[in-house]
Amino acid sequence: MKLLVIDTSGPVCGTAVMDGEKTVSEFTAQNRNTHSASLMPMVEAALAAAGTEIGQLDAIAAVTGPGSFTGVRIGVATAKGLAHGAGIPCIPVDALEALSVSAGAFDGIICPIQDARAGQVYAAAFRDGCRLTGDAPMKLDDFLEKIAGLGDRFLFTGDGVPVFREKIREILGEKAVFSPAHLGYLRPSAAGLIAMNKGEKTDYLHLEATYLRPPNAQKNRKLMEAMKRQEEA
Repeated sequence: MKLLVIDTSGPVCGTAVMDGEKTVSEFTAQNRNTHSASLMPMVEAALAAAGTEIGQLDAIAAVTGPGSFTGVRIGVATAKGLAHGAGIPCIPVDALEALSVSAGAFDGIICPIQDARAGQVYAAAFRDGCRLTGDAPMKLDDFLEKIAGLGDRFLFTGDGVPVFREKIREILGEKAVFSPAHLGYLRPSAAGLIAMNKGEKTDYLHLEATYLRPPNAQKNRKLMEAMKRQEEA
């Protein structure tokens, strides 16, 4: 199976072309450009470097979140549009699972964490490729308490590490280790491997972003509606 992989769920924008488990081309970028400006040129570059066209693909794998609301929307919308135009299916990939695979092998618990703002993280725990906890938005302290009994060594990876490193070390001490910078972000080829193995295809209409909590715009709209009802009462 030949895949185009798209990830815009975090600070790094990524694309890859996979042929089976082989990475034919892979591009990542972390710069001042928005994902909306970077993504399509990177898709075109990945396809060109792989010597293929979108019509020759079998599916498009998209990292559907959790992550940045705007970023996830960009990636999912792009995948939907490309899949619709090419008449091929999509494969959704969980961002935290892809982060755990990107971290490489580890003799212990891999804990991908993303900065969810407001003192929270999107987090999960994995061991030997198996999921131990579901994706959840929560306070870091609550997550660390939740995983404390799962093992004795914990590898933290993802964009939440620079934000919460010191607090994690303060709570877990020597039990906590951290991915080096070159392994601490989501590799699109890792998402591609997950997509190859799961093979759960869907049509572009049913590819959906994974939001673990409502976007700020939705929360603000509900707040304004509640205030308006109070004024009218």
